[in-house]
Amino acid sequence: MPPPPIGPDGPGQVPYGYPGMAPAHGYPGGGLQQPYPAGYPAGYGYGWPGIQPLPSNGMGTAALVCGILSTVGFLLWPVALVLGVLAVIFGAVGRGKAKRGEATNAGTALAGLICGAVGIVLVLGLFAFFIAVHR
Repeated sequence: MPPPPIGPDGPGQVPYGYPGMAPAHGYPGGGLQQPYPAGYPAGYGYGWPGIQPLPSNGMGTAALVCGILSTVGFLLWPVALVLGVLAVIFGAVGRGKAKRGEATNAGTALAGLICGAVGIVLVLGLFAFFIAVHR
């Protein structure tokens, strides 16, 4: 077993902490350890870049969900009509956000807009069918 290292103040004075840190008892100011000896400035650099905001993809996703539900469930025409209109609105807003760079799912928003429009057309076609049959 090797002998313990000799500290900068002589034998028996081994500083604790990380290597390169001066002992706490040698500094005035309440015994706080300093990462640099007194008189040396802290290092300068670029540092970490700021955290980028996450994309706001909620409108495009909501448009796709509402559009699919309105297209698949067009036989429940009141619900399908409302969901189709919401899908068209959410899809348009989602496309606008994607064009401004706030969202990354322009294709999802477009698919929701198209599915919502198809759902509205199916509901209107169902109305036309019922009107034609009951005349």
